[in-house]
Amino acid sequence: MKRSFELYLIDWKNRKNRKPLIIRGARQIGKTYTVESFAKNNYTNYVKINFEEKPELKGFFKTNDIVDVKQNIETYFGINIIEEKTLLFLDEIQQCPEAIVSLRYFYENFPNIHLIAAGSLLDHTLNEIKFSMPVGRVEFAYMYPMDFYEFITALGEGSLVEYLENYSLGMQISSPINIKLLNLVRLYYFIGGMPEAVNEYAETKDLISVERIHESVLKSLEYDFAKYGTKSQQSILITLLKYIPSGIGKKMKYVNIDSSLRSDFIKSALQLLKMSRIVHIVKNTKANGVPLEQGASNKLTKPLFLDIGLANHILKLRLIDIENLLVINEGSMAEQFIGQQLLTTGPEYLESDIYYWVREAKNAAAELDFVTELDNHIIPIEVKAGKTGTLKSLHIYMTKHKLKKALRFNTDLPSSTAISTNVTLDKKVQSVDYDLLSLPLYMVLEYKRLTKAIQ
Repeated sequence: MKRSFELYLIDWKNRKNRKPLIIRGARQIGKTYTVESFAKNNYTNYVKINFEEKPELKGFFKTNDIVDVKQNIETYFGINIIEEKTLLFLDEIQQCPEAIVSLRYFYENFPNIHLIAAGSLLDHTLNEIKFSMPVGRVEFAYMYPMDFYEFITALGEGSLVEYLENYSLGMQISSPINIKLLNLVRLYYFIGGMPEAVNEYAETKDLISVERIHESVLKSLEYDFAKYGTKSQQSILITLLKYIPSGIGKKMKYVNIDSSLRSDFIKSALQLLKMSRIVHIVKNTKANGVPLEQGASNKLTKPLFLDIGLANHILKLRLIDIENLLVINEGSMAEQFIGQQLLTTGPEYLESDIYYWVREAKNAAAELDFVTELDNHIIPIEVKAGKTGTLKSLHIYMTKHKLKKALRFNTDLPSSTAISTNVTLDKKVQSVDYDLLSLPLYMVLEYKRLTKAIQ
């Protein structure tokens, strides 16, 4: 299966100022598969150390003598590590903190050895590491489940990706293509972007097998809880894991999770899930200007789950007849879908953050699903599960912040509309004028290019 992350790895390989690369991401999103595919296509030699499969190899890294480390690896595997031609891959590196420290010495003594490290629970180790971190001697990259384009490419629909990448505003989309793409979005809702599940469906079209894989992945996530939490925390983590999918798109209130648990216990467990990259926290921002983080609040948050397919599995949606499946949470699924895609659109070397906006005023509450930045401009985003829906909150936001561009995702065909209306804000009637770009859900990965196209 093709992963766009491999293109980033090729860019990393070709850079003169390349440093050892640490890939961060949740379990089973395809980190190892992608690195191995990259190695096969770009290197003469490839050496992989998986510290979970071969814990005895941790002994190589008990010394800071990096020449000795290199020689031991070459002797054990019977392969010469040749500068510029060999990729050294340290997988599940969180199991060996000394190996993380060694990255500094590889960079200083063997800068032309191409070295990649990855780990599923890496953030926990980085947070608790007792050794000196190789600050300035390594670089990070962030990886996520398969995005919508990777998903439909895996299903043999790569021509549709090319069609969307070449779409320009004003082009007519035929009804059969529109329907096909909307059906693929709905299929993504239930299969999601976990590579094993996508590959299974691509090969067999068997949704029951996809269910089994979802269950297996979730059990492996629960198994990981024992590695970084006490027994009481493990119970809270499982409670959170089962709650989050039902809380997508809603303000996080600890009392709704379990009223019998102390809020600080839930907060601590939520942080562990975040560090495991199972949950992404969408923070409220005042959105008065860029950067959005400067106006962000940790008090008003809502969750996104690792993957939409896993989320729906936790909600016990059976994948028996999804074409005729009527669900009551279409709105939250659309929001999870858009949020999950937005996380993948940032540069791989930056950790993605997305925000939302809410106004908690008596009789005048308003909320926008997401707020993002594009070329240092704020872009508010509304998400609709169908073709229609009011824009009251968007009107209020655009009036309050005097912006000129807004974005809406729904199931209708693309359109660009000049909005001109009146809004009652703070007991005053005010006029507001702005351009609204409306895109079908399946065009989310084109939103930057198409938003820039509006003058």
